[in-house]
Order: sequence, then C-alpha cells, then structure tokens
Amino acid sequence: MLALKLVYIANIIVAGWISFNSIFFPGKAALTVFQNAYQTTEVMRLVGCLWFALAILSILGLWRPISFSPILLVQLIYKATWLLVVAVPAIRNDQPYPIGMAIFFLTWILVLPFIIPWSAWTN
Repeated sequence: MLALKLVYIANIIVAGWISFNSIFFPGKAALTVFQNAYQTTEVMRLVGCLWFALAILSILGLWRPISFSPILLVQLIYKATWLLVVAVPAIRNDQPYPIGMAIFFLTWILVLPFIIPWSAWTN
C-alpha cells in the first residue's frame, strides 16, 4: 500500500508540474517538458489537461488507493504506447523526441506492473 501511495505522490508532483506548465505556459513546456522536440501547439495544452486529470485522480488515490488504481493501468498503457509509436520510430529515424520524457515513461512502465494491485480487480 505504501508503494501505491508513493506512486500517487510522484504522479501528483510530476503530472501536476507538467500539466501546469503545459496548460498555462505551453512555450515553456515545449522547452522543458518536450525538450524542443515539438513546436508549441494547442496539443500541449490538451496533453496538459490529461496530466492534470492524472494528478487530480492521484490526489484522490491517496485516500482510496485501490479504488483509484485503474488510473495506473491507463498510465501503463498510454506510456508504453507512446514509447512504441513515437519514441522508438524517432530513435530509429534519428528524429528529435523528448529524451527525458522517454526515460521517465520507460521507468514508469517497468515499475507500474509491480505496483498495480492486480488481485484487487479480480473480486
């Protein structure tokens, strides 16, 4: 349960910071979060809204860790998909991509399968 809460806290901090910058300062987010791999667009605000939702759900997860754990599965799926569909082709084609984001996503997809309370969902 402690590991689950630590993941929620990490989500609150990281997703909260990223969402704030992406929503209100997309130019800054393009430089810091996306490491100038992409141009500043309204899509950054859209992604910021997604990360804001993750941060809010993670706050709620601190009080009901098991009930809100499906959000971790959503993260596992979208982060793995982004790595396979965006980062890997960019690496292969020597194109820019946010390396810091890719490292964070890779770390998260390696950690989350061990944190997600799979047995709690079978009842």
